[in-house]
Amino acid sequence: MTALIILSIVVSIALGYATKINIGFFAIVFAYLIGAFAMDIPVSEIIAMWPVKIFFVILTVTLFYGFAMANGTLEKVANWLLYRSRNIPWALPLVVFLSATLIAALGAGFYTVLAFMAPMALMLSVRTGMSATVVAMAVNYGALAGANFMTSQSGVIFRGLMEDNGIDKQQSFANSTAIFVATMIIPLVVIGTYMLTNRKAINIKVEATKPEPFNTKQKQTLALILTLMVIMLAAPILSQATDNETIIALADKVDISFLAMAFTVIALLMKLADQKAVMATVPWNTLLLISGVGMLISVAIEAGVITQLADWVSGNIPEILIPMAVALISAFMSVFASTLGVVTPALFPIVPAIAESTGIEATVLFVCIVMGSQATAISPFSSGGSLVLGARPQEIEESKLMNGLLFKAIPAGLGVVILGTFVANGVLS
Repeated sequence: MTALIILSIVVSIALGYATKINIGFFAIVFAYLIGAFAMDIPVSEIIAMWPVKIFFVILTVTLFYGFAMANGTLEKVANWLLYRSRNIPWALPLVVFLSATLIAALGAGFYTVLAFMAPMALMLSVRTGMSATVVAMAVNYGALAGANFMTSQSGVIFRGLMEDNGIDKQQSFANSTAIFVATMIIPLVVIGTYMLTNRKAINIKVEATKPEPFNTKQKQTLALILTLMVIMLAAPILSQATDNETIIALADKVDISFLAMAFTVIALLMKLADQKAVMATVPWNTLLLISGVGMLISVAIEAGVITQLADWVSGNIPEILIPMAVALISAFMSVFASTLGVVTPALFPIVPAIAESTGIEATVLFVCIVMGSQATAISPFSSGGSLVLGARPQEIEESKLMNGLLFKAIPAGLGVVILGTFVANGVLS
């Protein structure tokens, strides 16, 4: 049964890439066939494996942040950041990284930031003569790190996956904070090393046109986003800083999905963007991918596959190397598969069991999974790398950029991540 389920996950991914059909659809079919016929699980129970909570959270959060995309707020923020940095061209990779991070943290999410910032960043590399590989790394790392922010798309998904595997809300928030910090530090090390060792970057020139000021609706949109962020960040901080039962009880009722829906209603009443345009920004493909794979993972959990995998890792790998091993496993998976749709739904469930049997902090393992996965997320065979290649202007040779992603970007990121696993284990344990 273990071999059958693992094979079904591999086949789902392979079929998804070969046919360009959402991997989640194949995963749902395999969940039904294996669950109903091989394991004799009632069909009603298989349907109940649809991850309602994660689906609802992603839907509501992306729906609210869709206003900032639909009315041009996020694009305007990116343009202003690039314009403000025109006089420090030597820091262009850092500026691109921080710009992508901020836009993603404001709620755009990984895929959206890559979609509208990658073409801009790669065109800047053409105009300045800076390495396209480095600029691609900067925008990809920034989109990943910003999306990992606790109230942004990936951060919300990570928290939901953790809570579905027995982690309480406060601890899941703390874990997602550690993930965000780690995925901010690693790119800064990689990009900073490039800036210190590549002297030619100092002589480039950046031409930028002053963008139009924010209009009233865009200012109101930013105000709503910042208000939601303050509420979501303040709730867990206050609950941990006080023994007041009333404050703790109120903080426990602060839920990002319902708050996001409330703010969506406010934004609609304020007419900040067209409702149809906002609905179009919801990442339905990602939603179906995560939910479909989630059903198949639930069948795997029912079959005991996750426990067996956790036992194998705990029993066959020296304890000091387990964080690195987990990072390398997720890195290998991420070369061909999505961090959000495949890697974290498949690996997060094994964390509690490994942590319990080895004594390694669960936070360390969660961080290592995401660090490893995102080190190779720029692979041309994965979603991030394919989006970067798709944004390539004609002036950049496709084979040269692809080789740069495979043989420069991935090894550089993975090397820092391997060192980072030992640091994370020492700091967070």
